[in-house]
Amino acid sequence: MAQPNAEPVEDHEDYDYESLPPNFSLFQNMVAGAFAGIAEHTVMYPIDAIKTRMQVLNPSPTAVYNGVIQGTYKMATGEGILSLWRGMSSVVVGAGPAHAVYFATYEAVKHVMGGNKAGVHHPLAAATSGAAATIASDALMNPFDVIKQRMQIKNSNKMYRSMFDCAKYVYRTEGLGAFYVSYPTTLSMTVPFTALQFLAYESISTTMNPGKQYDPFTHCVAGAVAGGFAAGLTTPMDVIKTMLQTRGTATDAELRTSVLHSLKRFIMRAYL
Repeated sequence: MAQPNAEPVEDHEDYDYESLPPNFSLFQNMVAGAFAGIAEHTVMYPIDAIKTRMQVLNPSPTAVYNGVIQGTYKMATGEGILSLWRGMSSVVVGAGPAHAVYFATYEAVKHVMGGNKAGVHHPLAAATSGAAATIASDALMNPFDVIKQRMQIKNSNKMYRSMFDCAKYVYRTEGLGAFYVSYPTTLSMTVPFTALQFLAYESISTTMNPGKQYDPFTHCVAGAVAGGFAAGLTTPMDVIKTMLQTRGTATDAELRTSVLHSLKRFIMRAYL
């Protein structure tokens, strides 16, 4: 009696579960990136709002916080729990397209540099892809980030009724350049951040999981360590970026001129 044909055994040796399928289209990359970006910003938005208030050069006396917990408590009790999400609409509108561009650029550059080959560690491809993706996405996101931070500061609800009202006010009082005055500073922060983050993540995850087996624990540890490492090195530039993006609310005229003046004011505030 003839034996039934054995089912073909799929070879998983070269399968990399962290990579997208080879037939994954550019549109699918962009949609996945857009939803991931919106979800990320929505979950972390309250922390981002407190960070912005802690970085503003001339905050309201009631908006001076010693940390995240105190900041959350003060905002929730003094301004209402929804104040933690004020300006969120700007992020939702901007983050979707920006992250779509980010993920599409990242995958395209990584593919060109040969970073999608399974079983091989490609630190240069990861770092270069992350940097290129950041440059592209930040060009789209920067104006929305300016609006977001203007709406996050204390008493912004008395100045702007909506993100559109904020955008019109900034354009009318400071001009179109106000939406991009922080772009060079943003790139000086986000390009190293993204390159360092992806480089650290790829290195840590490869060390912890050389076989590229499905392991959520490795993702969490590698992501947390890589993110903390990159953020720790780039936070000073993030402070200067916030100072430039909220310069219309500051009384110091030097903040309206250049990055160097903002850096000087930052050093004076921190150490003098």
